Amino acid sequence: MGQHRRRTPRRRRLLAPTLVTTALSVLTVAVVVVGTHSLTPRATAVASPATSAAVAPPVPGTPTVPAAVPVTGTEPSAAAQPSEPTAPAEPSEPSEPSASEPAAATPAATTAPPAPTTAAPTPADGPLGTTATAPATPEAATVGALFTGAVRPGNHFCTASVLHSTTGNLLLTAAHCLDDPSGVVFAPGYRDGRAPYGTWRVTAVHTTTGWSRGGDPDEDFAVLETAADATGRRVEDVVGGNTLGTDEPFGATVRLYGYPAGGESPLLCTNTTGRQSTYQRVVDCPDYPGGTSGGPWISTATGHVVGAIGGYQQGGDTDDTSYSAYFDHTVAALYAEAAAAAS
Repeated sequence: MGQHRRRTPRRRRLLAPTLVTTALSVLTVAVVVVGTHSLTPRATAVASPATSAAVAPPVPGTPTVPAAVPVTGTEPSAAAQPSEPTAPAEPSEPSEPSASEPAAATPAATTAPPAPTTAAPTPADGPLGTTATAPATPEAATVGALFTGAVRPGNHFCTASVLHSTTGNLLLTAAHCLDDPSGVVFAPGYRDGRAPYGTWRVTAVHTTTGWSRGGDPDEDFAVLETAADATGRRVEDVVGGNTLGTDEPFGATVRLYGYPAGGESPLLCTNTTGRQSTYQRVVDCPDYPGGTSGGPWISTATGHVVGAIGGYQQGGDTDDTSYSAYFDHTVAALYAEAAAAAS
């Protein structure tokens, strides 16, 4: 798998809030963590790790996004709460771009834009950079919260979104959110303690070797596999999915979604992104605290998902500025690997 290279390593800072744990619990049990990296294999699964090598990314057709029909999902059994890591050291300066690094010009996306599902309003028709509760649109239904144990208020720890694929069961999130799928479920469109479209169990976590071996913030993204629900439906069959976009310009206007750890509804902010460093996007959207990690950045121009909150400082060390690793051939190869494993 292609990996980014920098002259000096970069240190990371927590985005998520602290939780109570001990060093012993981190070593002895498989846990889901927020704001920390792990040294797990490239893919971890409930049954067994995925072993397929990275392949050229498939070119999925334009996804059809069915009307999201709320259902009553069965809540999963309770599981251990995610443990909390200690805060790592302050980040050092990122490396400067080189001639071989991606340009900020407007390259083509790897896949065709999906058919639009809804209008793309800014929150409450406000100006760019305004954060508000996301309206209940078909696009918002593709975004949900990750839980360990019961789907209930205060029990979610990160954000994920449905990624369009031929298998219909893939999610996108930040790699620092999750290194073991055990007991983790995804609730798309979650609001106020309810999962209106049901829940899907996470069965595997795919990350790059750059992340799994070194916690590379430029590869802080993960693709999750999910199992069909009790009626045999795949998550994309119910709420649709967002097409992966790669090599898209840094100066893109995006809709940024995320579930704050202390809130029970998703946030939405629309603003134009910038280039923080060679492989990092940055956007100014106020009031995005811990828990929003993994939230998708959806381009208003193409409809593609071009980022996920994470990367530099594991998404940002203030609530008002968020980061994402740049989506290029590295995330495309990871997507292809996950799609092949899920087939």
